[in-house]
Amino acid sequence: MLETGIKSKKSGLEAAGIKKVKEAHWNLEPSHLTEEALKNGEGVLTDTGALMCDTGKFTGRAPQDRFIVEDDLTKDKIWWGNINKPISPANFDRLHTKMLGYLEERKVYVRDAYAGADKTHRLKLRVVNTMAWHNLFCYNMFIRPEEYKLPDFEPNFTIICCPEFEADPETDGTRQNNFAIINFTKRMILIGGTQYSGEMKKGIFSVMNFLLPTNENVLPMHCSANMGIEKSDTAIFFGLSGTGKTTLSADPERLLIGDDEHGWTEKNVFNFEGGCYAKAIDLTEENEPDIFRAIKFGAIVENTRFHKDSRKIDFANTIVTENTRVSYPLHHIDNIASPSIGGIPKNIFFLTCDAFGVMPPLLRLNKGQAMYHFISGYTSKVAGTEAGVTEPQPVFSACFGGPFMPLHPTVYAEMLGKKMEEQNVNIWLINTGWTGGPYGVGSRIKLKYTRAMISAALSGVLDNVGYRKHSIFGAEIPMTCPDVPSEILSARETWQNDEGFYKMSNKLARMFQENFKKFESYANEEIMAGAPKVRKDYE
Repeated sequence: MLETGIKSKKSGLEAAGIKKVKEAHWNLEPSHLTEEALKNGEGVLTDTGALMCDTGKFTGRAPQDRFIVEDDLTKDKIWWGNINKPISPANFDRLHTKMLGYLEERKVYVRDAYAGADKTHRLKLRVVNTMAWHNLFCYNMFIRPEEYKLPDFEPNFTIICCPEFEADPETDGTRQNNFAIINFTKRMILIGGTQYSGEMKKGIFSVMNFLLPTNENVLPMHCSANMGIEKSDTAIFFGLSGTGKTTLSADPERLLIGDDEHGWTEKNVFNFEGGCYAKAIDLTEENEPDIFRAIKFGAIVENTRFHKDSRKIDFANTIVTENTRVSYPLHHIDNIASPSIGGIPKNIFFLTCDAFGVMPPLLRLNKGQAMYHFISGYTSKVAGTEAGVTEPQPVFSACFGGPFMPLHPTVYAEMLGKKMEEQNVNIWLINTGWTGGPYGVGSRIKLKYTRAMISAALSGVLDNVGYRKHSIFGAEIPMTCPDVPSEILSARETWQNDEGFYKMSNKLARMFQENFKKFESYANEEIMAGAPKVRKDYE
């Protein structure tokens, strides 16, 4: 067997059960991996030096084909259902054996890496890829050990990713040919039948979401985080796609800790990752300068296309998918915290894009309300985004990251509430959506107002203003906020139609209540007290 690169002297491929491969290339640098990817026909170079690759049939994750092995370790801990689908140990072992046979005559790229900037809580990873660009993706997205540590590296979790290898659903227990399977007992992830690189990133996120609360009393979070340059105060931003999480956490006056996955300990907030995996659709240097400038040699753009007769990326092109992506290491941008660790958060922002136009642009939540809205993970999509959608539709994703949460959402919510109380943290609900009426009638809340409200919260100004209670959501609305017109702070006043406003508010409140029914049997009284209340006078 041919081997190149810096290989661990203490732990080889045998740790993953791999006894034989044709070639093994260990911990190659980006330049070497880019060269390998081009030689293998896996991608092409753009005019910035970034590598452009396609992900084939799958241009996103396949959540219905993500499984967790059900065994003595997991059977009573995992929240089983449509998100966390069980598979037997026997089916896992069968697929693993087949993959090992598949690898015997193939070249692999091996990477040793960390998940977790905090050394106390990090996971030591070994990733085995059959595609060079996937190994470059892992170089970007996971944390890179110092070179001198590689000879002594011993992993405690392994990913084997073979996109060309497909399962047989009839014998292997999968739904179809592609699969991503987590085995917590054997501390291994198997991925096959898909070239979508995000399966590796989110697989490890799911692992951290199980291990950290269960074993280490750390709250894992699907969020972005930044910190003040001078005060070093940490802020956390939760939000589903389209709510402004990336935009609002990118602040020239603050250092980015990370854009997607973090852990909250008794002492700090730390990034799980060593890079960013950002959406690239309609990307411009004017709107997202940090991301745009990060697309240089070593970065990977996925499923994008060029402008005609050039190697210049056409970021508006959606011929392959709207889910075009770019992966780059954190050091490709300037305004970052190094290491990717901040202090205890002072302020947490739940971002929602409310297309019904009834949620105020800013609410301060108490503990019960915070836990309720965290479990709900609400935003909405607007008419015209999908066939058949003629009016705003609610979108709920538990903990703002439901597909990656192996435990019941109330476990994470109660951890959040406990930390909020113990560490005296403010939690704010920010609506970046519509005001003055629903989508199609009202207008989108101006970004400058949203930024002003976040700045006021971060500076402590909002600690010293008056508040009034929202009649449906129960949370507190500030009476004033610097640089924000007072009428903007009241969604009802912007409507100028009390009956229409309250009827629409009641409609949204019922949607919250209906969505929450599946969590009620696990939720305590304090969480349930955070639910919105329907106003009977506008039934």
